[in-house]
Amino acid sequence: MKTVAILASIMAPAAMAFTAPSQGTRVESRLAESKSDLEALAKGLNPVVGYYEPLGLTDAGFWGKDQEFTIGWLRQAEVKHGRVAMAAFVGYVVQSNFHWPWAMTLGGDSFPAMDLSPPEQWDALPFAAKLQIIAFVGFLEWYSELTPAKGATGGQVHYTKGGPVGKYPTFDSIP
Repeated sequence: MKTVAILASIMAPAAMAFTAPSQGTRVESRLAESKSDLEALAKGLNPVVGYYEPLGLTDAGFWGKDQEFTIGWLRQAEVKHGRVAMAAFVGYVVQSNFHWPWAMTLGGDSFPAMDLSPPEQWDALPFAAKLQIIAFVGFLEWYSELTPAKGATGGQVHYTKGGPVGKYPTFDSIP
């Protein structure tokens, strides 16, 4: 009987995740674009610590730009580096425990063995494969910075100009 009660208490919150949201609730998201916005947000999120930014980066004025530009750039950098760190961790785990069944190169070379550590596996890759990986990541970085031309009717506003942070542009507009 105790087991059933324990299982029910554990499973009840999980089952609530699959219920429909109430119709009366609307969540609104707003971008904090100035230092005063960040200070107010920090006080609301953690009243004990409040606003804590010891390096003063929000006042740095990167590349001679205003505070809103700098805050947008820092927020995007934080999101981007967090995503890269998560992808790196997954890649580290996967390449240590999984071996692709096909050849890695046109010459028939196989992927590095699983008995090597991930840094040793990277070192075992051919130079051309490393260049491909770095060029592809560079392309994704370049493409993520594209914004619509002045006067364009569509496209995504750049994150340093109040656009959404962390949103990657679609490939729909490519001919």
